[in-house]
Amino acid sequence: MAMMASTIRISTAFTPKSINRRVVSNSFRVFSTIEDPIVADASSSIYEEQAEALAKVESPFLQIMRDRGFLHQCTNLEELDKNMMDKQNEGGALAAYLGFDATADSLHVGSLLQIMILRHLQKSGHKPIVLIGGGTSKVGDPTGKDESRKLLDDEMILKNTQGISKVFEKFLTFEDENEEKAATDAIMVNNDDWLSSLKYLEFLRDYGTQFTVNRMLSFESVKQRLTREAPFSFLEFNYMILQAYDFLELSRRYDAKLQLGGSDQWGNIISGTELGRRCDGTQLFGLTAPLITTSDGKKMGKTANGAVWLNADRLSEYDYWQFWRNTADDDVIRFAKLFTELPLEEIEELSKLKGADINKAKIVLANEATALLHGRDCLQTINETVDNMFKKKAGSASTESLPRIFVAEGDLADGVKFLDLFLELKLANSKKEARRLIQGGGAKLGEEKITDENGTLTLADFEDGKEVILRAGKKRAGVVEMQ
Repeated sequence: MAMMASTIRISTAFTPKSINRRVVSNSFRVFSTIEDPIVADASSSIYEEQAEALAKVESPFLQIMRDRGFLHQCTNLEELDKNMMDKQNEGGALAAYLGFDATADSLHVGSLLQIMILRHLQKSGHKPIVLIGGGTSKVGDPTGKDESRKLLDDEMILKNTQGISKVFEKFLTFEDENEEKAATDAIMVNNDDWLSSLKYLEFLRDYGTQFTVNRMLSFESVKQRLTREAPFSFLEFNYMILQAYDFLELSRRYDAKLQLGGSDQWGNIISGTELGRRCDGTQLFGLTAPLITTSDGKKMGKTANGAVWLNADRLSEYDYWQFWRNTADDDVIRFAKLFTELPLEEIEELSKLKGADINKAKIVLANEATALLHGRDCLQTINETVDNMFKKKAGSASTESLPRIFVAEGDLADGVKFLDLFLELKLANSKKEARRLIQGGGAKLGEEKITDENGTLTLADFEDGKEVILRAGKKRAGVVEMQ
């Protein structure tokens, strides 16, 4: 995901009075006592363009989105606020959806912002709809891509759908057939249920007239793709039509009124609101969140060791915790607002920590973010492991939370190459990277540096134990256990 260059700061106490004090010529910025940039384009951010309307929102959901920095763009903010309040005053819930294509068997932390939005939506008294893109995954979203996505077959899409579906149950409460239904119960649907049964000529006749190529070419996501060297296929060009049709279908089936997404989806979301108006005379809404990068301009969720996956079978609880613990100083407070449920008052207190004390805030961030995904039960083991590894305390602190692989005792007689072990533990992405790690002195067996890039782990290295620890740098490690 890309980020616009400008940044805005927003107040944790967002009031008309606080805005009026900060008006500067024809535009204004809203500043906080917390020095945390909200990633957004100042020329189009809702915090500038609709500051007065934002200050007046009554919906708890929109207030949370505003105060914690989740907002970037919104269609008809005042009317959406009124609809949300009307629904709640009537004892109902406004249904809103967010789509996730099944391009891998796990979502990564780049999707976490959107999942947190759905969680806040439900906790604020509204109904989340998780849309799995089993149908649109057959096309591939071209947004932000330099070239066409690899086309996936039905078997791979099904596998990926099953993989990404698991994470939502940790953040949302879904309908349970054994319990009485609540208006806010989340549902999960798959757009393959309606997209795969469409008849091409009928679809073109009924909906093709609602889209103009001129308008589609004006969207920023299309403009950017047309400047790339790789061809922009007709298949991909249809993606925005299918996404717009999803909104219409969800409106008809589940009375969905709001589509949520990243700011790179704005054009597609607008197409959906317009399609609902033209075909059914229905007022639909769109709301986007900013695309998040780190303070040094890097893509959120990407590290030197690859994507930060949300499924535990792709990334251990310990490594997930370490990702948040390694947050840059300038990002800690911003990420605490977006990726934890800590009260803003507590985050305000954390923002006062300076120098080495900012590490305390990083540990709080890591604990809270990890607890949301993996549960609080894993935190004691993780913190014991950290204590054991990095503070070098003697005793029996657990290594249970570290990534772990198993090696047969018989294989150790001839030795198992360290290169293979680092690769299998995902402490390196390739043997070439593992070699560089050894050459640079960052690879260790226990506390001893590994100096031979062709070296092997043998039975003698286990001494009287059943496991050894391999380390990659100061903060990453894994366990090799002998069977």
